[in-house]
Amino acid sequence: MSDPIPGHVETTVQQMAEMHGEHVRQASRLQKASDAATSFIGRPSIAIAVLGLVTGWISLNLISPRVGFRQVDPPPFAYLELAVSVLALATTILVLISQRRADIAALHRSQLTLQLAAVSEQKIAKVIELLEEQRRENPALPDRTDTQAAEMAVASDPKQVLARIIDTHEEAERGGAGSQPSEGDDL
Repeated sequence: MSDPIPGHVETTVQQMAEMHGEHVRQASRLQKASDAATSFIGRPSIAIAVLGLVTGWISLNLISPRVGFRQVDPPPFAYLELAVSVLALATTILVLISQRRADIAALHRSQLTLQLAAVSEQKIAKVIELLEEQRRENPALPDRTDTQAAEMAVASDPKQVLARIIDTHEEAERGGAGSQPSEGDDL
């Protein structure tokens, strides 16, 4: 038997479920229908069924003249090609609609994650600041300067961090600061 989930974890799980539920409830009927259709089309059994229908259509049209019937769609199977093209277009549109909704949910989650990370970083900086203050004021502890703790006690500016990340990535793409081109590099 597993241990019970702590209350704060259960609360977080419930809040995340509420956020997901809100995203689902905000979908229009058309979006819900598109999601349902995409989910249905995405099943492996549908791929097998489509392959079976295509094989059956081709077989029926190849065998028809041999048994005395007229071919509905003689080779090169123009009707089949048209039907497959229309289905491919419809499937593409359904997938794009569903993907757009999924992208919006992912964007919201990533924004929330980023915001929580920034708040957590600020809280951690405050905790370090308070611990350092307590250490300095406690007569039982030796008084010393901890430069690393002092640096960590200052919360980061997200805009400065992002700018530094961009600069560092661009520098790495150029081959790093002061790097020499290798033999295979174009000059």
